[in-house]
Amino acid sequence: MPLRHLIQVITGAVGAALVISGCSASGGAPPVVVGETNRGGSATVAEVNAFTSFNPFSAAGNTDINTKIGYITHSGFYYVDDTEQVVRNEKFGRIEKISDKPLKVKYTVSEGVKWSDGEAIDAGDLLLSWAAGSGYFDDAEPQAGTGTTYFSSAADKSGLGATALPEIGSDGRSITLEYASLYADWEVAFDVGLPAHVVAAKSGLNDEGDLVDLIRDSPKGDTERPAVNTPLKRVSDFWNSGFDTKKLPDDPAMYLSSGPYIVRDIVPDASIRLVRNRDYVWGPEPYLDDITVRFTGAASTAIAALRNGQADIIAPQPSAGTESLFDGLAEQGNTVQRFSQSGYDHLDLNFSGPFADKDVREAFLKTVPRQKIVDDVVGGFVADAKPLDSQVFLPAQPKYRDAVKGNGSANYSDVDIKGARSKLRDAAPTIRVLYNKDNPNRVRAFSLIRESARLAGISVEDAGLGSSDWAKALGGGSYDAAIFGSIGPGVGVSRVPQIFKTGGGSNFNGFSDADADKAMEQLAGTTDLAKQDELLAGIDKRVWENAYGLPLYQTTGTVAFSSRVTGIRPSSGPLGVWWNVWEWRLK
Repeated sequence: MPLRHLIQVITGAVGAALVISGCSASGGAPPVVVGETNRGGSATVAEVNAFTSFNPFSAAGNTDINTKIGYITHSGFYYVDDTEQVVRNEKFGRIEKISDKPLKVKYTVSEGVKWSDGEAIDAGDLLLSWAAGSGYFDDAEPQAGTGTTYFSSAADKSGLGATALPEIGSDGRSITLEYASLYADWEVAFDVGLPAHVVAAKSGLNDEGDLVDLIRDSPKGDTERPAVNTPLKRVSDFWNSGFDTKKLPDDPAMYLSSGPYIVRDIVPDASIRLVRNRDYVWGPEPYLDDITVRFTGAASTAIAALRNGQADIIAPQPSAGTESLFDGLAEQGNTVQRFSQSGYDHLDLNFSGPFADKDVREAFLKTVPRQKIVDDVVGGFVADAKPLDSQVFLPAQPKYRDAVKGNGSANYSDVDIKGARSKLRDAAPTIRVLYNKDNPNRVRAFSLIRESARLAGISVEDAGLGSSDWAKALGGGSYDAAIFGSIGPGVGVSRVPQIFKTGGGSNFNGFSDADADKAMEQLAGTTDLAKQDELLAGIDKRVWENAYGLPLYQTTGTVAFSSRVTGIRPSSGPLGVWWNVWEWRLK
């Protein structure tokens, strides 16, 4: 089944981020050579952002670094490779389509697959993952402000939200999902998340069996008759925030692994160390015994770490004016690679406060110097770089040019201070902007926006959060606009409703449009690529017409690594170099 681009993660830097879905491909996991003599050793990786959560599946924990650590400490039914294909990991388990009408899919975990505390990964873990990702129990009505949203999942819920309560297999290791209608991304809609036995214990239940019973016995949410399910809310509250931390928890249950590596130590805001999971045999066996991740922030710090041997692999965020920092790296024996990512930086406006008024939104957007931002941030790394003019397509996609012609982006091609003043009608709003103050590209974008907006009588203020704290503020009331990035593995269409659908998991600004919602419902139910393009173009137009915000530029990835390591193959998706961590090895 053909799938399209998925941009599904909030990124704290121009770089990799969470992969939850992809598209099915034949084959299987790469062959594992057990006991090979050249296995072992350690490597150090420099990353931009600091770790904040062991739950990368939640809206608050859904940042790039949390995703990367989550990826190498979790295993599942599939992963996305550097060619934007999904490779099924049949050592972990099987995905079987049982029928087309109705659409039924069975997931079975293989015998012997377990968490690092020895507990088997079973139907309870699968059921919890479904509960968190489906929104089945939600009875919230966002427009009315009534009811409850239980699990704050970052992923779009429209797919799993169309499934009935799963059937648990007699083997205790499988569940079967039945969809009410065709779902375009069914092959990539589901995987294992957090350990159910830990979530059960930490939320006051006796054991995993009680959690399974709670999920099976709880009624489906009804927005017309909202009623708080107190035991389930305790479970979801812990799932939402209980795994958030900047330091290593005292209880090892809080950072269990089911993947090739286990977290061993964390220095808050500085580094995280992982060691090989010796019990892991249900996927590609890793070469390295030990990986240390240093959180370096600026590109200059990461490049210096590579030069002086304090890092073996770096993924710095390039920006205009830093080109010379890379000079001489190749001469020292390092490899430097640049590539376009399936992601973009953007400015989003909250549909509340000063921006509840569409005229104010349009006025502010008319002041944003997008070309100047592009010149100052990616100029020098990308020849003739231009602002991104679509909210749903990237320039390399065939539909991009046609969509741009009619989506309304031309209204914001150039700074229009006179037009902004006319829209404001003598108003002088103050706008609080949220961004990562430790990210130099976001700092520069903020400064340029502030300087230009001032010319129209708009005061722009720093929302006051930086480093790892800004991401948790998304969706809150402490700001009016946000500058951040989204990036995905290059497959699927579910990222669109995730971001733009009313109540979507990553709909942080309160955007709601009935026509766009209807188109997104149709999008989820079609596998026709031409129809998908048509629907996406319509959604793109509605987003622009609502003065939602502005896409700024497609992001550029850079990876550099020393001559002592090999097996590094960056992907354009959110995981960057991490997608094949098991192939990293010392020469």
